[in-house]
Amino acid sequence: MTAQGNDLLKYRIALAGIKGMNVTAARRLLDVLGSEEALFTMDQREVERLTGLNAGVFGPEVRDSLLERAAKETEFVGASQIRPLFFTDKDYPGRLLECDDAPVLLYALGNANLNARHVIGIVGTRNATAYGVNFINRLVEELSSRIEDLLVVSGLALGCDVAAHRQAMKSGVPTAGVLAHGLDMIYPPENRNDAARMVAAGGALLTDYPRGTRPYRGNFLARNRIVAGMVDCLVVAESAADHGGALHTARIAREYNREVFALPGRTSDHYSGGCNKLIRRQVALLCERADDIIEAMGWTPLPAEGGQPQLFPDLSPEEETVMEYLRREGEGELNPMSVRIGLPVGKLIGVLMKLEMQGLILTMPGSRYRPA
Repeated sequence: MTAQGNDLLKYRIALAGIKGMNVTAARRLLDVLGSEEALFTMDQREVERLTGLNAGVFGPEVRDSLLERAAKETEFVGASQIRPLFFTDKDYPGRLLECDDAPVLLYALGNANLNARHVIGIVGTRNATAYGVNFINRLVEELSSRIEDLLVVSGLALGCDVAAHRQAMKSGVPTAGVLAHGLDMIYPPENRNDAARMVAAGGALLTDYPRGTRPYRGNFLARNRIVAGMVDCLVVAESAADHGGALHTARIAREYNREVFALPGRTSDHYSGGCNKLIRRQVALLCERADDIIEAMGWTPLPAEGGQPQLFPDLSPEEETVMEYLRREGEGELNPMSVRIGLPVGKLIGVLMKLEMQGLILTMPGSRYRPA
């Protein structure tokens, strides 16, 4: 970056560093003052006269402090190959600009196109179960084969978030992780390797926090607005009914007029409670597979290759019967299922083992089985 470019970036970082600054306030300031530089070089009284504000932030000491911090951040950005995305830049997430409280400046590590034609957010509990992770894996895999120019967004947290990132990489889809801290660290540290792989695979790490910002609880709640705002739709895979960042993100997404989807689950399953509540209160649409999203969003899927695929390819009549039962009922317990479909328990166990090895069903505690 040229010296002139560095100066501009410094003023932009300083502007973004003003407490409470967002794109709405920044637009007003730039319309009145004409440039980012003017805010920090113009006489304080002149700034206050033009803006009609008598805020202490325009005092010389405050402005000098903002510029000093911004100069250091500019050096870090350049040395770390970080993409600064100011809200007037073409690479800034365009969907996010629809939100009044969008950040003025984002820091991106990686080259993902944040304005992909189709952007989906996937979030959920850090205590993801096999049921939730398997749903995420199937959903992303199905979308990757049917929707072009797709970007998967999540928060790089443990559980559902990192499952979405990992499956996106496995499916060859770029994925962006929105962080609640500066780019000089990765939290949680267990996901460092995943973060590096995401960037190397054409994805990105994204944050509105400068270096040195630690992952305080409030930062995660603020981070959720970026996830909700930069996507076309948001999927909640699993969440407890009474709390959780995923529910917070879903509420923000609805306020932003984004479509929200949720995976339903049994009423007795703790981490399906939040999803069931979102569906019951009509905050979210029920989602079991990619088609639910494609149809609701009006997305045009890629044409299928070859003929119509079989629902259960290469299965024996007994295996097809079991799969049809589980698809219809959603779940089955060993003994009741044996009675309902007329297969002896011993033979049914063998059929279930084969289906599990083929990745078609999941074994749950208590001799319960669900379709994968």
